[in-house]
Amino acid sequence: MDNPLVHATTVAMPLWTTTFFVAMLLSVAALPLVAGHWWHRNANKLLVSLALSLPVLLYLLTHNGLHQIEHAAEEYFAFIVLLGALFVISGGILVEGDIRATPLVNTTFLGLGALLASFMGTTGASMLLIRPLLRTNSERKFTLHTPIFFIFIVSNAGGLLTPLGDPPLFLGYLRGVPFAWTFSLWQEWLFVIGVLLAIYLILDSRAYTQESLRTLAKDMRQVEPLRIRGLLNLLWLGGVILAVAFLNEKYIGEAAHYFVREGVMLTMAASSWFLTPRILRERQNFNFAPITEVAVIFIGIFITMIPALTLLEQRGAHLGLVHPWQFFWSTGILSSFLDNAPTYLTFFSLAQASSNDLHALYPAVRMIEHIPQNELAAISLGAVFMGALTYIGNGPNFMVKAIAESNGVKMPSFFGYMRWSLIILLPIFVAVTLIFFST
Repeated sequence: MDNPLVHATTVAMPLWTTTFFVAMLLSVAALPLVAGHWWHRNANKLLVSLALSLPVLLYLLTHNGLHQIEHAAEEYFAFIVLLGALFVISGGILVEGDIRATPLVNTTFLGLGALLASFMGTTGASMLLIRPLLRTNSERKFTLHTPIFFIFIVSNAGGLLTPLGDPPLFLGYLRGVPFAWTFSLWQEWLFVIGVLLAIYLILDSRAYTQESLRTLAKDMRQVEPLRIRGLLNLLWLGGVILAVAFLNEKYIGEAAHYFVREGVMLTMAASSWFLTPRILRERQNFNFAPITEVAVIFIGIFITMIPALTLLEQRGAHLGLVHPWQFFWSTGILSSFLDNAPTYLTFFSLAQASSNDLHALYPAVRMIEHIPQNELAAISLGAVFMGALTYIGNGPNFMVKAIAESNGVKMPSFFGYMRWSLIILLPIFVAVTLIFFST
């Protein structure tokens, strides 16, 4: 896919135009905390998105920037169709039952979620598994660590292996990163997931020994075999995966791939919606509020980030980020407090700008969309992994928190959750830096 910033460089973007992007990100981060009741309504989120987007649109329309608006609209459409299709299809798969909540069973749940997250998205996998996991643990008393590690593993780190897994990676795919490239990050994925599962198993084993005999006996009595209903949706999920992997400009041409690919994904979602018995969605309280929230927020993000990405393309080489570990931590820290999708794109463009002359000097360096592969890997890992550091780092985090609380789990506060994430995750990220980005 053509990089729209190549065309955007003809438009002079003054620095003040980036303030709307900053305001948009700060709104997403701060308004849930300071005006939660008002922000809860999606209509108000849309109002903020449109209000901050309008000045940018007016500037671009009056300075020959229509091409940039068109590219942003195309990428937004592709982005929201993918998330929407995965959301609808995963919402048609119902996992019922209540098995024993042993440490091994819980760890298996999280490991399965890590695998599913890369193929049905962190949002889809989170919504599919969080309720049966909580139901399995409903008889136990000491379970706070379980939804926290679920956020770490299923809602974030597990989504690294494909562009379907996490929104930042899909945006990279839209910018030209090959679909299969993220599979090359399997060692980093395996290391982080393996360490997190090992830590969880130790913590849950310790918590299990603190449960009373009465609690454990109740857990054993109230066993119901797991049943998975709505398996036809796996067919539609496979259709989405194939559409993303193969219906692109490489195979069907640049002019048609948008409409064909998104058309197939919409068809898969519609098939799931109409062919799945309604009772399956009702039993897991399925509704469109979460995906609507993503849609209205990202309208503002995709528009307001145009000036920031353009300026980074033009001036990013002067910011001094030259080592992969710098991209890993810079992308990651911003992803933990802002939305990880636009943060990924920001550093993606910055890496392109800072690497303009690198390939000419070092032709042996493997480049992915004009970015050294190790820098792109660092950006991808930072955006996906460190979205777990806060509740606002990735969309599913808050949804899992809300579902856990509705099931009687007293989740930690914003800073209470950060205490968990900093203690558990920061040492792992330091290890990732030393093992994978030390050279």
